[in-house]
Amino acid sequence: MTPGNKRLLTGAAIVVGVLLIVVAIVYWAEPAKSLPSFFPGHEAGSSHHHVKHGIAAFLVGLACLAFAWFNSGPKKNANQTPDAG
Repeated sequence: MTPGNKRLLTGAAIVVGVLLIVVAIVYWAEPAKSLPSFFPGHEAGSSHHHVKHGIAAFLVGLACLAFAWFNSGPKKNANQTPDAG
């Protein structure tokens, strides 16, 4: 993977991760009737909160941020030996 593609993928993972965490907060804060109509779980007149949808969005958002964190670390060369520690 070229360094430019790696940076682009890392940036996209950060953006998607933050957006998914925001979506999770919306799921937890708003009842189903107040969700945007394009959100899964939108139900007119329902006061139910979609806690499981929020948990799923939050966990996938955290996974995206973890991927970005590990992807942005230094690259190990094949000729480096691990510490004997």
